Amino acid sequence: MKKRIIVTGGNRGIGREVCKQLVDLGHDVTLTARSPEKGHEAAKEVGAHFMQLDVSNKESIYQFTAKFNKEVGALDVLINNAAILKDNGMDVINADLDVVQQTIQTNVYGPWRLIQELSSLLQKSDNGRIINISSGMGAIEDLRGDHPAYRISKAALNALTIMAHSQVGSSVKVNAMCPGWVRTDMGGSGAHRPVEKGAETAVWLATEEEIPGGKFFRDKKEIQW
Repeated sequence: MKKRIIVTGGNRGIGREVCKQLVDLGHDVTLTARSPEKGHEAAKEVGAHFMQLDVSNKESIYQFTAKFNKEVGALDVLINNAAILKDNGMDVINADLDVVQQTIQTNVYGPWRLIQELSSLLQKSDNGRIINISSGMGAIEDLRGDHPAYRISKAALNALTIMAHSQVGSSVKVNAMCPGWVRTDMGGSGAHRPVEKGAETAVWLATEEEIPGGKFFRDKKEIQW
């Protein structure tokens, strides 16, 4: 059955590949990006629809969700993919807290606001899904001092996943997934995973008929928070 899906940050990397795979499976995908030019180009290439969205800006989120409600009016899957990593070379002691704030604004508040604004649409779906693209760098058992802004933001996103699943309603499954270290602009050329593999679990969580909720996945298998 064709699903109506939003993928944030879909103009490049894992988000773009997720859009491509979902469109190839026959789903109706809305790709979002901050840049209209880059977003339109990516959407045309993968066969998705484009809507502009800056997840770090609450007014942009409100405008996007109002437009989506008016023009589409139904939603089965929200994939919170858009994120930033700007704390290379930082640790907890020397971290620039302005960078930490900016990272949390994008990586935590963005997904959180979208969940708040779109949960009523998702609750009307027979099989609603929220998929938060997280990272093993946010797993509690793996927390170290490097990349503190990114790690803390992903740990918070994981916590949001658990809490949202318990509160959003029984018809909506909320999960987080780790794509692994993927060769993208964010992951860098030294990463060992192709982007196709990095996108695979998100696509599976969006389309598999029967899945659990409130869990953290990598390679379609549950992992520890």
